[in-house]
Formats: sequence, structure tokens, C-alpha cells
Amino acid sequence: MSAPEFGDEQGNEAAEQKDILLRKILDPESRLRLGNVRMVRPDLATQVENYLVAMMTQGRLNPPVTDEQLKQILLSLQQPRRNFKMSRV
Repeated sequence: MSAPEFGDEQGNEAAEQKDILLRKILDPESRLRLGNVRMVRPDLATQVENYLVAMMTQGRLNPPVTDEQLKQILLSLQQPRRNFKMSRV
């Protein structure tokens, strides 16, 4: 077994601090929704978490974030999906 690298230790500590802050920001319902999003779209969940932390540190977020507010944030951060229409010749 090798010793953990210094960067891994810092990354884990930063992740723990982010989790603690998110627990303070999100209400239980919205935290559950974000967990569900993480299972399906981990990239989107990370993007939402970073957005929430940034807004909180800038003082532009009034906690707790409700489930409805989180839905709006998710909708605003999602990339628009392309609709493909196939027609038979």
C-alpha cells in the first residue's frame, strides 16, 4: 500500500467542506433531489453544487434553497437538448 498523496488529502478536505456548506444551503427535499441528479448526471450535480457554493460565498443566495428553487437552478444550468427529427423517404 502506498501513502496517500498530498493532493488527494486536500481534495478530500475541500469536498468535505463543500458537503458541509451544501447541508447548510439546501433543505432536506432539495438535498435529496440533488442526490438523485448526481446518480443520473454527476456532471450536472457538480455544476449545480459549484454554482450554489459560489452564490453563497458572494452573498447572493438566501438559504435554505427549497426544492422549487433547486428545480429552477437545474433548468437554467442544463444544456438544451437537441431534437432530431427523422423522416422516412
